[in-house]
Amino acid sequence: MNPPITVPLDECPIIIEDDRTGLSIETIRRALLDNLYYVQGKTPQTATKNDFYMALAYTVRDRLLKRWLSTQLTYRKTPVKTVSYLSAEFLLGPHLINNLISLNLYDPFKKAIEESGLNFQELVDQEEEPGLGNGGLGRLAACYMDSLATLEIPAIGYGIRYEFGIFDQEIKDGWQVEITDKWLQYGNPWEIARPEFAQLVKFGGYTESYYDQDHIYRVRWVPRYTVNGIPYDTPILGYRVNTANTLRLWKAEASESFNFERFNVGDYYGAVRDKVACETISKVLYPNDEQIQGKELRLEQQFFFVSCSLQDMIRIHLNKNASLDNFHEMWSIQLNDTHPAIGVAELMRLLLDENNYDWDTAWNITKNTFAYTNHTLLPEALEKWPLNIFGRMLPRHLEIIYAINHRFLDEVRIHYPNDVSKLACLSIIDETGEKYVRMAHLACVGSFAINGVAALHTELLKSDVLRDFYELYPEKFSNKTNGVTPRRWMVLSNPRMSFTICEKIGDSWIKNLDDLRQLEGYAEDGGFRNYWQQIKKEVKQDLANYIQAKLDIKVDPHSLFDVQVKRIHEYKRQHLNVLNIVTLYNRIKNNPNLDVTPRTFIFGGKAAPGYFMAKLIIKLINSVADVVNNDPVICDRIKVIFLPDYNVTFGQRVYPAADISEQISTAGKEASGTGNMKFSLNGALTIGTLDGANVEIRESVGAENFFLFGLTTEEVYAIRANRYTPRDYYNSDEELKAVLDLISTGFFSHGDPNLFRPIVDNLLYSDPYMLLADYRSYVDAQDAVGCAYRDQDHWGRMSILNVARMGKFSSDRSIKDYCNDIWKTKPFAIDVPEYMQSQAMLKV
Repeated sequence: MNPPITVPLDECPIIIEDDRTGLSIETIRRALLDNLYYVQGKTPQTATKNDFYMALAYTVRDRLLKRWLSTQLTYRKTPVKTVSYLSAEFLLGPHLINNLISLNLYDPFKKAIEESGLNFQELVDQEEEPGLGNGGLGRLAACYMDSLATLEIPAIGYGIRYEFGIFDQEIKDGWQVEITDKWLQYGNPWEIARPEFAQLVKFGGYTESYYDQDHIYRVRWVPRYTVNGIPYDTPILGYRVNTANTLRLWKAEASESFNFERFNVGDYYGAVRDKVACETISKVLYPNDEQIQGKELRLEQQFFFVSCSLQDMIRIHLNKNASLDNFHEMWSIQLNDTHPAIGVAELMRLLLDENNYDWDTAWNITKNTFAYTNHTLLPEALEKWPLNIFGRMLPRHLEIIYAINHRFLDEVRIHYPNDVSKLACLSIIDETGEKYVRMAHLACVGSFAINGVAALHTELLKSDVLRDFYELYPEKFSNKTNGVTPRRWMVLSNPRMSFTICEKIGDSWIKNLDDLRQLEGYAEDGGFRNYWQQIKKEVKQDLANYIQAKLDIKVDPHSLFDVQVKRIHEYKRQHLNVLNIVTLYNRIKNNPNLDVTPRTFIFGGKAAPGYFMAKLIIKLINSVADVVNNDPVICDRIKVIFLPDYNVTFGQRVYPAADISEQISTAGKEASGTGNMKFSLNGALTIGTLDGANVEIRESVGAENFFLFGLTTEEVYAIRANRYTPRDYYNSDEELKAVLDLISTGFFSHGDPNLFRPIVDNLLYSDPYMLLADYRSYVDAQDAVGCAYRDQDHWGRMSILNVARMGKFSSDRSIKDYCNDIWKTKPFAIDVPEYMQSQAMLKV
């Protein structure tokens, strides 16, 4: 027999549909069994539900590989400018359905699974959600990766492959209990390890200066220890395009896994101690930073993934280019908040010490490569690191930062002669007390662009948080209002509504959200309004069924679903919502025949494990729920629900079912918000302050379709400047006084007056987020919500108009703004070569 002849990839092989990649129902069924047998090592008789899910996931992955491999091959061969998105978090959500929607294969796969005698939804529910983010920052990064691929922008996302994600949340006796999130316990079928691209990361030690053979001053970093970064790649599919970009996440491994010298002398623990210590870096998402050790680990995490990523970019660049001279022309690196800001110093180190560039050339490359997105208005959230910790961990970087700062302050002196206060305000090193490295300042100095994430947020950056940098570099600043992907947050999470919209206006809106404007005319169609409201009731019934199954609490899907789901934080003011609930409770108790709009209050969110006040707010919500839900006088007119373990999957259930969206943060505190966008896109009306993106949502949907309350940012600043006294509001408002007094007596805490005293005392004597100042306005707005909901026909009209006018808030629009104004990148279409069309490349 003659040996087989391998057909080179660049030649034309014989093309057939094969069992691994075909799209017919029968082929998909056969491929599922093949993956179950050959990948999972199971037969249908021995397989678990998880085995079947894994086989299904691999079957889907097989069918996206042609896009992914073609994209990588094209980027490798073509001189395209690439966007590198550096983020400490990527809150992706489950992959399976999202990939099927992007591939346009949902229906054939569902049919193939059901014809195989399996329950499709049960397999879908087996997927573990990647625990790679805390909340909005990570979810935004995921939306942006989706839009980059859908818009066919060459891009790669870089982050950390946390072994244990943000904790799973349980509620016991009303308190939050944190449970380890073992999302990788059964493996992750969507990732592929790439150990051949591992990078070595240095930590600690000291530096040595020397002169090279050309008598040029150089510095050598001698580390105390090194860590290997192993990349794990996940494909990020664009919606019905051939582009599939890569999310590359780094896992920390010891450079030497086992110390035989220690083992041989009987030091068994010492033989593996270094391995354990090194691999802690990528073990868990965001440890508490209250202790020095926690801060050190967080800094280690940030430098680890940034160093790995920059070294990887340099490797990729040098595979296509003769030198790094044009690095800034081929890469735009977006810093998603300050977590990756150390990249400014690390790229300088790599250029200076590893590639022998002079300072001016290295700085020109660096400052024209990075762009910085600020995500906060809270001063305490602007990261800074004590000099002793920073210098001990990253001695070479501290030297570089001092040098950057020295040159920068010389520039400041030219602009502001003899202004010592301006030098102190702008310096990268904070010397007002204990010395710190200000990471936001490093990002501002080392980036060519700085942006906020909502119009109000950007204006407040210019006038307050980063005012001095705006005065110095006004040309760097711009606004890029956040957005969310309609693929996950409408098509996937709300298929009934999405199908209805497609029936009326087609499906172009899925990639061009502005096309939702065509719905406006249907808001005047009474029949369509009735149909819209019927769909909403069906979705609410689904959530009611879930609540019944999860918490054994029956809720009425005809009641107004009032939803506040987000991270638990005082500035997000979940406890203001509770004050309104207790107000309603008191009104009904005082007048049992009071005619009120039935309402189900739904909360969800996690508190940071070390955030006492946030955890106490969760306890307050649950304690009020215990009383309200079981009081016969209330007679189900009010229900209070706290759904545990808020995550992306949770959001996919809740956003479509909401009637009213609670966006009630103190004006001037929320940078943007994206939950507000997801609610509005799914037809919920908003009750909110003029904070973050609420301002732009209200402008877009119309003031008449938005329930506004509360102080403006300017009023907040003015009241605070005049010594805000919250107790004055308590003394002048009888309902407010009655609410706080009822909580103070222990009525909601089994007679214990001390349990919620920290909350009550904080509100009466400090109230930093001005709940009491906004209370009356909020309660009145909630009364208006209840009245409006009674006119279901008009409510349906407002709901339709909310959806129709939300086109601006697509992450596709956000990414186009970044591409046009900051990155200067253009779409680059991927062609799948003929030999990859069916993936069957025969050996003849």
